[in-house]
Amino acid sequence: MDCSLVRTLVHRYCAGEENWVDSRTIYVGHREPPPGAEAYIPQRHPDNRIVSSKYTFWNFIPKNLFEQFRRIANFYFLIIFLVQLIIDTPTSPVTSGLPLFFVITVTAIKQGYEDWLRHKADNAMNQCPVHFIQHGKLVRKQSRKLRVGDIVMVKEDETFPCDLIFLSSSRGDGTCHVTTASLDGESSHKTHYAVQDTKGFHTEEDIDSLHATIECEQPQPDLYKFVGRINVYNDRNDPVVRPLGSENLLLRGATLKNTEKIFGVAIYTGMETKMALNYQSKSQKRSAVEKSMNVFLIVYLCILISKALINTVLKYVWQSKPFRDEPWYNQKTESERQRNLFLRAFTDFLAFMVLFNYIIPVSMYVTVEMQKFLGSYFITWDEEMFDEDTGEGPLVNTSDLNEELGQVEYIFTDKTGTLTENNMEFKECCIEGHVYVPHAVCNGQVLPSTSGIDMIDSSPGAGTREREELFFRALCLCHTIQVKDDDDVDGPRKSPDSGKSCVYISSSPDEVALVEGVQRLGFTYLRLKDNYMEILNRENDVERFELLEILSFDSVRRRMSVIVKSATGEIYLFCKGADSSVFPRVIEGKVEQIRARVERNAVEGLRTLCVAYKRLVPEEYEGVCALLQAAKVALQDRERKLAEAYEQVEKDLILLGATAVEDRLQEKAADTIEALQKAGIKVWVLTGDKMETAAATCYACKLFRRNTQLLELTTKKIEEQSLHDVLFELSKTVLRHSGGLTRDNFSGLSADMQDYGLIIDGAALSLIMKPREDGSCGNYRELFLEICRNCSAVLCCRMAPLQKAQIVKLIKLSKEHPITLAIGDGANDVSMILEAHVGIGVIGKEGRQAARNSDYAVPKFKHLKKMLLVHGHFYYIRISELVQYFFYKNVCFIFPQFLYQFFCGFSQQTLYDTAYLTLYNISFTSLPILLYSLMEQHVSIDTLRRDPSLYRDIAKNALLRWRVFIYWTFLGVFDALVFFFGAYFMFENTTVTSNGQIMTTNTHMIFGNWTFGTLVFTVMVFTVTLKLALDTHYWTWINHFVIWGSLLFYVVFSLLWGGIVWPFLNYQRMYYVFIQMLSSGPAWLLIILLITVSLLPDVLKKVLCRQLWPSATERVQQSTKLKASVAAAPGTDGPLLKDLLPRPRRH
Repeated sequence: MDCSLVRTLVHRYCAGEENWVDSRTIYVGHREPPPGAEAYIPQRHPDNRIVSSKYTFWNFIPKNLFEQFRRIANFYFLIIFLVQLIIDTPTSPVTSGLPLFFVITVTAIKQGYEDWLRHKADNAMNQCPVHFIQHGKLVRKQSRKLRVGDIVMVKEDETFPCDLIFLSSSRGDGTCHVTTASLDGESSHKTHYAVQDTKGFHTEEDIDSLHATIECEQPQPDLYKFVGRINVYNDRNDPVVRPLGSENLLLRGATLKNTEKIFGVAIYTGMETKMALNYQSKSQKRSAVEKSMNVFLIVYLCILISKALINTVLKYVWQSKPFRDEPWYNQKTESERQRNLFLRAFTDFLAFMVLFNYIIPVSMYVTVEMQKFLGSYFITWDEEMFDEDTGEGPLVNTSDLNEELGQVEYIFTDKTGTLTENNMEFKECCIEGHVYVPHAVCNGQVLPSTSGIDMIDSSPGAGTREREELFFRALCLCHTIQVKDDDDVDGPRKSPDSGKSCVYISSSPDEVALVEGVQRLGFTYLRLKDNYMEILNRENDVERFELLEILSFDSVRRRMSVIVKSATGEIYLFCKGADSSVFPRVIEGKVEQIRARVERNAVEGLRTLCVAYKRLVPEEYEGVCALLQAAKVALQDRERKLAEAYEQVEKDLILLGATAVEDRLQEKAADTIEALQKAGIKVWVLTGDKMETAAATCYACKLFRRNTQLLELTTKKIEEQSLHDVLFELSKTVLRHSGGLTRDNFSGLSADMQDYGLIIDGAALSLIMKPREDGSCGNYRELFLEICRNCSAVLCCRMAPLQKAQIVKLIKLSKEHPITLAIGDGANDVSMILEAHVGIGVIGKEGRQAARNSDYAVPKFKHLKKMLLVHGHFYYIRISELVQYFFYKNVCFIFPQFLYQFFCGFSQQTLYDTAYLTLYNISFTSLPILLYSLMEQHVSIDTLRRDPSLYRDIAKNALLRWRVFIYWTFLGVFDALVFFFGAYFMFENTTVTSNGQIMTTNTHMIFGNWTFGTLVFTVMVFTVTLKLALDTHYWTWINHFVIWGSLLFYVVFSLLWGGIVWPFLNYQRMYYVFIQMLSSGPAWLLIILLITVSLLPDVLKKVLCRQLWPSATERVQQSTKLKASVAAAPGTDGPLLKDLLPRPRRH
C-alpha cells in the first residue's frame, strides 16, 4: 500500500487540517498529477442531474399529505374527522371529511401539477446533449452524465451545462462573451478570461494533453464570488500556479455569445452548481393580516373549547335528576351503565367539540390563498405601471404579502438608480485647480466648436500640461470597460472623426460616462488587445500601455487602481475612487483646491471621483507583484489578504484631479415622495454616496424642504464632541420643539411645527450599534431611535450594504414594530430588501439581483405610489373584510347550534341537515366573499391617487384590531340570537294532529326538528349574503350574478334535495321539508322580518358613525355620492379589470 497516501489521509483527517474541509481538488481531464506531486485522491462529487422537483411518483402522496397536515387548521380538522370516525358523534364524518378532502385534494392537484411541470423541465435539461473531450476526441453524451473534471466544449449560443473553469477559446486573446439573463436577468455581454497558461490550447488534442490540477472553494451560492487556483504542470518542472476568480468561471445557465467555441473543465456539477444553489427559497415572510388571523383562530378555538365544556357540564347537571339520563324510549344497556363516568364525560366533550367545530372556518385558508394568488395579477396587469422605455412591467415574486403593501409605515430607499436614473453624464473635471468642461471654458468663455473637442485652459504651463495629459490617460486606463465594435471586435478601430464611435460596455455607468467624457476632451480609449490597452491622444497617435495588474473596485475600499507600463518602460499606478478613500492616501498635489471643487460639486448633487497616481520603479513593482500574487493564489481568506495587499500598494499617491458626473433624478420621484409623506409614511434614503451629494438629491426630490432643519450625526461631528453628547444634544433639540410627533402630523407638512431632517453616516452608525464598554448598547440605540421618530426624513450616507440591513432591522424591531419596505436596484440593496417586511426591486441598470431577491419588482420608483396608495389600499381593505366576514358568518352558523342544546336536553342533536353542514362554507357563502375580496373598491382609484391621506385610515392594521374583531363577533352572536329565537317563538305553541304530526297553532304549519333548523338556516344564508351586499360599494354584473346566483343556488338545491327521493341515501330526513316550509305564508313573512331585524343594527351603526364620527374615507365617499348625484354625466372611474368587464354602477 502507498504509505504517502496513508500519511496524507491521516494528516488531513486526524491532524485537523482545515484547508481540506474548505476546498476541493479537481484533476483536469481526470489525469493524475506527475510523480512527486501530491498523492492522487479521487473525490466523490454528484453527477450533473438537476432536480428542482419536490416529489417523486412514490413519495408524492405521503410527502404532500405530511406537508399539508403541518398546517394547524388542516391538522385540527383531521383530528375532528378521526374523532367522528372513532366515537358516536351527532354529525356524520362526511360533514368534516368532505370539506377537508376538498381542500386537501385541490391543494394536492395544484402542487402535483406544478411539480410535474418541474419534472418535465428537469428531464429536458438533464438529457440535453453535451460535447466533451475523451482521449483527444470530441464525444457527445447527455448532460446528466457529466462529471467533475471532464473537459467540455461549448459552441456559440449554447448554454454552459455546468460550472466551468474557462481554459481556452477560439478568440486569439483568450476571452469570450457571455450573457447571464437566466441567472440574474442581465442581458448585457460580459467578458470572461481564459487561464493565461492554457489560452493557447485551441484543438482537442492540445487540450487533452493538458496536465493540471485545480484547487478551489467548496460550492457556495454567491454568483459573483469564486476563489481558486490552478497548478499547470509543464514537463517535470515545478507547476505554474495561477489564481482563479469569478472572471475565469463560466456559470451553468449562462449563454456563450460572439465566440465560436470555448473549452472548459467542469468544477461544480448538478445540484452543486451556483444556479442550483440559488434555487433555495428565501426566508418566509408573514404579513400582519396573517398573524392577526392566527390570533383570532386561537380565540375562536378557546370559544369552541368553552362551549363544549359548558355543554358537557350542563348535560350532567341536567341528567342528575331521576330518569332524565335514561328515558323509557332510550334505555341504556348494561355495558353503558358500567362505563366510567370520566370516560363518558370525555366522550361527550369530544362529541360537543365535533358539533361546534364549524366555528373554525377550514375554507377560509383556501379562500385567502385564492384571493392572494388571483389578486396579485392586478399588479401585473396594470398598464399604468408598464414602462415603455425599458419594455418592463411590474413583477410579483410572492403573493403572500399583497395586503402588507397597505400597511407600510417606513420606506427605506436607495439613491443611485432608484431615486435617480443611473444615467450618468460627464459634467466637468478639475485638474491642478483648473476646471475643464467639454465645449466650454472655466472662466465662462465658450469657445467656437471648430472640432469635437474644446480645451479649457488656453495657456497651461508645462507642468500643468503634463499633469493634464496624465489625468486624461488615467481616466482612459483606470477602468474595466469592454469595447464593442459594430463590425469586428478584433478588427481595426474606426476613426473618431468618422462619426461612428464604438460602444463602451461596463457594469458601472460611471465608468462609461468618464471614458466618453474624456473622449470629448481629446483622449479616446480604443480597446484592450493581447493585454495591451490602446488609447488615441490629441495628436491622433495611438499609445499602447501594457496592463500589468488590476486592483478591482469594492464597496469597502471605494476605489480601484490599475498598474500599467508605457511604451517607454515607465510603470504607473493610476487610482480612481471616492474622495474619502483617496485624499488620506495622497502626499502631494493641490489637495485643498481640488477638495473645495469636489465639495462644491457635491452640494450641487454631482457624483465626484478623485484621480491620483504614482510612479513605480522596477524593483518596487516586483515587490508589489509578489505581494499581490501571494494574496491572489490564497484559498483561505483571499478577500482579506487582497484587501491588506491593496492597502499597502495604494499609498503615497500624487493627486491629479477630480471628476464630476451628473445622475439625473427619476421622473416624478419628487411627486412620489411627497405623496408617500402625505400618506403618513416616513421615507429614509440609504446610500453609499457622500453626504453633500446625497443631501442635494434629497432636496431635489423634496425629501428635505426649504424649512427643514438638518441635524447631523456624522463622524466629523463626533470628532468634535463625544457620541454621547451629540446624541443628547440632538434629542433635546427635537423634543423641545415637538414634544414627540405623532404619525398623523409628523412629516413637517404642518406650518406651525418645526420640520427636522437627520443625516447620519456609516461610521457614526457603527459607533451607535457597537456595544459599549459596560456591555450595553441599548441606550444609544433607543436615543437614536427617539431622534429618528421625531424627524420627518432621515438620510443615511456612506452606508455599506450590511449597514443598510442593520438600519432596517433596527426600525423593524423597535417597540412600535412598524411595517417596513425597502426598495433598491442593485446587488448592494439585496440585504436590506431581504430584511424588510416588504422588499421591492427596481428593474434598473445595475442588473437584476435586487429584482430577483425582492417580493415585488417595479420598472421605476414612481410606480411605488400606485402600488402602495392604490393596490396596497385595496388589498388590505379586501382581505380584512374577508377575514372578519368569515368569522362572522361562522358565528352566525354555529351559535344557534349552541343555543339549540338548551332545548334538546344537551343530547348533541344537530340543528342542521348534514348537507347544509357540509355545503355552507364550500358552496352557499364562499363565492360572494371571494369575488368581493377581488373586486371591491370602496373609493375610486383616482380618489386614492389624488388624496394620499386616505392611506392613514387603514394604518397599523386598523380593520383587524380587537375592537373591530369584537364588533363582528357580537354582530354574529346578535344575528344568531335573532335567527334562533325568531323561529323558536313562531313554533312556540304546537298541537298534535289526528295523524300524529305536530302543527303550530298560530300558523297551521307542519312543525318538526328539521323544519325548525331549515328555517333558521334559510334566514342565516340570506342574512350573511345580504350583509355582504350592503357592504359592497362597487357593483359589476359579476357581483350581481354571484350574490343573487348563490342565493338562487341555495333555494334550488334545497328544493331538489328535499323534493326528490335519492336512491343512494339510506334515510332521507329532509324529504319535503323545505317545500312544506315555503308553503306557509307566515314562514315567508317571518323570513323577511328576521332578515330585516338582523341587518338593522349594522345599518344603524354605519349611519350613525358616518354622521357623527366619519373617517376620511367615509367623507370622501359622501362627497363622491353628492358629486355623482349633481353631475349630469356618469363617473369615468373604472375597475382594475376595466378592460375585461363592462362599465359598472357605483352605489
